Amino acid sequence: MRMFAALTGAMVMVLAAGMASAEVAPARQAKLKDMVDQDCGSCHGMTRHGGLGSPLLQEDLAKLSAEAVIETILEGRPGTPMPPWKAILSREEAAWIAAYLMGELK
Repeated sequence: MRMFAALTGAMVMVLAAGMASAEVAPARQAKLKDMVDQDCGSCHGMTRHGGLGSPLLQEDLAKLSAEAVIETILEGRPGTPMPPWKAILSREEAAWIAAYLMGELK
């Protein structure tokens, strides 16, 4: 059963990465990379090793599903400094960021 769950999680990441890159224009992808560097980096550290926010390294994010990362980006984390970004990001853009952070995109 664990193998199925791991496989399902991997499939979700691959599908999210494929959907994310297909639906986010290249110019917007560049802006999202800048957003990750500047906005996310201001709390999670410029090298993503953590700071006010938790680390955003691939090995840390591998413990989460792509959907969990997307939901955290869009909804934030109540009771923490992590704000919701759904007012300025679409689900596709959040999926692109999740895939980018999780190492599925370059």
